[in-house]
Amino acid sequence: MRRNVIETVLGAVVLAVAGLFLFFAYTTSHVRAVSGYTVEARFSSTGGLNAGSDVRISGVKVGTVTQQFLDPQSFQAVIRMQIDQSVQLPVDTSASIASESLLGGRFVALQPGGEEEKLKDGGRIEYTQSAVNLEDLLGRFIFNASSGGSASGGQQGAPQQGSAPAAGQTGAAPGGLLGGQ
Repeated sequence: MRRNVIETVLGAVVLAVAGLFLFFAYTTSHVRAVSGYTVEARFSSTGGLNAGSDVRISGVKVGTVTQQFLDPQSFQAVIRMQIDQSVQLPVDTSASIASESLLGGRFVALQPGGEEEKLKDGGRIEYTQSAVNLEDLLGRFIFNASSGGSASGGQQGAPQQGSAPAAGQTGAAPGGLLGGQ
C-alpha cells in the first residue's frame, strides 16, 4: 500500500512539472494571434511557408499568415496576412519570403515603402520576392565547383612561371619579401 502512495505522489509531481514546463513554453514563445487588417500578396513559390507563420518588419513580428491558396488563373500562390492595426503599411510595401536560419522555418519579411497612401483592409502588396530554394542553390554550387569554374581548367589570375606580373599586381619575391629585400 505504501508503494502505491509513493508512486501516486511521484506521478503527480511529474505532471505538475510538465504543466509548469508547458506554461513556461507558451508564455515565452510569443505565440499569439494578431488582430488587425488583412492584406494579400502573390508569390511564384512559397518555399514551405505555412498558415500561422510570422509576418515581420525589421525582425519584429507585426502579423501572421492566415491563409494560402493557389490562384487557378495565374497559378501563383496567394498569401493572406493579418497585420497589426497599429502598423499602417504604405502601398509600395514589398514582401519577400525569408528563412529564419538554415534549418529554420519561413516567414514573410515586409519592407515598407515611402508612399503617403496606406494599404487598406483587403489590399494587395504588389512587389514580392519568392522564397529562395536552398536545394537548387546548393545543387548549382556543387555543380559549378565540380566543373572547375573555368573553361581552361587552370588557375585564374595566377601569373605563369617566369612571366612578369600583370598590370595591377605586385611582384612578391620568394619568402614574402617585397621589392627583393
